Amino acid sequence: MRKSLLTVVLVVALVMFLITTGLAAPKKNITIAVVVKSVAFNWFQRMEVGIKQFAKDYGVTAFMQGPPVADSAQQIAIIEQLIAQGVDAIVIVPYGVKEHEMVQKEAMEKGIIVVTHEAARTAYAHFDLEAFVNEEYGEEMMRQLAKRMNYEGEYVQFVGSYTNDSHNQWMDAARAYQEANYPNMKCIGKFETREDQAVGYNIMKDLLKRYPNIKGVLGSAAGDVVAAGRAIQEAGLADKIAVVGTSIVSYAGELLKTGAVDLAMCWDPALAGYAACVVAYKLLIGEKIEEGMNLGVPGYESIKIVKNEHGVPVIYGKGWIFIDASNMDQYNF
Repeated sequence: MRKSLLTVVLVVALVMFLITTGLAAPKKNITIAVVVKSVAFNWFQRMEVGIKQFAKDYGVTAFMQGPPVADSAQQIAIIEQLIAQGVDAIVIVPYGVKEHEMVQKEAMEKGIIVVTHEAARTAYAHFDLEAFVNEEYGEEMMRQLAKRMNYEGEYVQFVGSYTNDSHNQWMDAARAYQEANYPNMKCIGKFETREDQAVGYNIMKDLLKRYPNIKGVLGSAAGDVVAAGRAIQEAGLADKIAVVGTSIVSYAGELLKTGAVDLAMCWDPALAGYAACVVAYKLLIGEKIEEGMNLGVPGYESIKIVKNEHGVPVIYGKGWIFIDASNMDQYNF
């Protein structure tokens, strides 16, 4: 009897040891959904490459969804469906940060991990992940534009939407930096393209008529500089107007070659998608996300964490990419 009791005690002790060390913990079939602004965008098709690689590397289910066009209502509907399905985590790249907050709050209340990207001022998320400090990126965009404008003249700004958090942070920081450092430059205004190249193209054509002295354009959405560059090239003004902004080679490549777009700045969306999934995964398995942590992704080897005004911790990676006609073959995505 004593021997039997001792055996039971030893077995229980062994099981407890294995559980506490994680060696006998049941492996959960983790599902991470990534919801992007639009699955039609090359930018997010590149992000999906990183998401699929993450799923393969970590042995979990991870997939991307999004509407056919950038639309907050459609994005929110997809997120609500995922909540109903009971996924473990949702990574969200919101078209409109404010519009998404209530559905993000709902997901968190249901026990779903929520990680956002391009939403550094969101009020509801376990973490937001950014490739860099948004204000620093905006300031660098302005330095690059100002240099090409010889530090004088009128310029315009484009954002995908007036509620897109990152876009407006970049442009507001760029303008503040210009006003503090380049007094001979003047911003005509900030215009919303709705992340639609046709919209941006028509806005730029109209601006060229209304403001014939424009010397520069700053773009936020990946198609903004393409839209502006097309209108500028058609007007024969590529040598007179500098165009700088966020984009990738698959969008802006031809215009980089002709010089209608001077500089594309970006971060690799595949790496950002991978890193955001890593954050969600670590939270799901009970790991802490800490200052200086290496997420195992290039650009995110030593992360910085700062809580925003709502108390949401924001993860910042390091660096951005400059792409022009001389190096575009290196960044062909």
